[in-house]
Amino acid sequence: MSTVAHASVIVLFVAITISVLGQLLLHVAAAFEMRRIRQRDRHQLWRQLLTSPLAPRISILVPAYNEEVTIEESLRGLLGLTYPNLEVVVVNDGSADATMDRLVEAFDLAPVHLAFQRVLDTKPIRQLYHSASEPRLVVADKHNGGKADALNAAVNLASGTLVCAIDADTLVSADALQQLVPPFLADAETVAVGGTVRLVNGAEAHRQRVQRLTVPHAPLIGAQVVEYTRAFLIGRLAWNMLGGNLIISGAFGLFRRAAIVGVGGYEHRSIGEDMELVVRMRRAAYERGERARVVFSPDPVAYTEAPSDLRTLARQRNRWFRGLLDVLVRHRRMIGNPRYRSAGLLAMPYFVVVEALAPIIEVIGTTIVLVGLSMGWLHPDDIVPLLGAHLVGVCSTTFVMSMDQVVFTTYRGFRSRLRLVGHILFEQFVFRPITVVWRLWGLKLFLEGRTEWGAQQRKGFATGDPLPN
Repeated sequence: MSTVAHASVIVLFVAITISVLGQLLLHVAAAFEMRRIRQRDRHQLWRQLLTSPLAPRISILVPAYNEEVTIEESLRGLLGLTYPNLEVVVVNDGSADATMDRLVEAFDLAPVHLAFQRVLDTKPIRQLYHSASEPRLVVADKHNGGKADALNAAVNLASGTLVCAIDADTLVSADALQQLVPPFLADAETVAVGGTVRLVNGAEAHRQRVQRLTVPHAPLIGAQVVEYTRAFLIGRLAWNMLGGNLIISGAFGLFRRAAIVGVGGYEHRSIGEDMELVVRMRRAAYERGERARVVFSPDPVAYTEAPSDLRTLARQRNRWFRGLLDVLVRHRRMIGNPRYRSAGLLAMPYFVVVEALAPIIEVIGTTIVLVGLSMGWLHPDDIVPLLGAHLVGVCSTTFVMSMDQVVFTTYRGFRSRLRLVGHILFEQFVFRPITVVWRLWGLKLFLEGRTEWGAQQRKGFATGDPLPN
């Protein structure tokens, strides 16, 4: 048993080392990519090009299910965006609450018969509405079919060449769309561009705009702040340079409508529909001998509400993990396949090893190590390398948060930054091990074929006075 315990330590150390080296590669690539973006956007002349009504038309797709708490203020924020050629398409996906009533009352909706081409199959639409007070708003009330079905219905109704998929509980910075469009203008092979998503919990918001972000006091929210920052400013940014970006957040992303239609829309049977769509678009392009660029831009920011209780957060994280596993299984042909270039040779293997297998190896290895220590099979000195790996994780996260502060100055004040340090330590040593358990729960549900989403109770945004009509 002593031999088994020592072997487990070695295997666990090798797994952690591979993960650390992968993270180091991402950190270096992200730093170079951030520098390149800052040099490119120094003069920001593209802003002048996107203030004209002749700018590409964008249709914002808003799937809504039981969003009565946030739907009105979120839509007012979207309609207040500075982009000049804008349409907002809301699909009420059979909500069981008062979402539809709130929409009718807030925007003076009236039933209409709009002609549109049904290029993607969806559940039937019960009624279409147009707003008497806001001509850029189109609302559809349809039978419940899930988020992917609602997004496909919105794609059918959209008139824009570009479509922006956004959650109904999301607030967006005023010029976010202007910042998402340039990659489409610069390269005709760009099919999707994503922006940064930050957490709005505890933030100060007025007139549907986030005025100031504050570091949450609650460790559970603070850990998610750290996690989101690391995921976007390192994970998404680095893959720009490495050429294998596979994720555009379902909360905020801009797509070519023709590219979505060309691959048959969002997959109904996938619970990771946002990642699955991006992977499918890239796979289809490579199989046609073409290229499909997926770009992350750190400047456009959207704000969403994070789960504030363990039960809801656990459901969210096990669903995310099930979504990842679903994508990897569906597109397993891409893994290690040179036909798919960087996506197949770098991105897919990374997600398999670092994201999918790592939690399983970590739990098994950690369990054996703890048993080995308690039974005397291992000496405390034997696990020093493992503690060193955790220290590297703390240093890595500290680097990310420092880069965020230097480049974006997201949080101001000594107390806020000191609180961030506490959240970094909590995220590494408490929150992260808990998420490993949730991911294993997600693995169990995935193997059982479970596809349910689970509900999140929204508290809404403290947005102050509404925008004038």
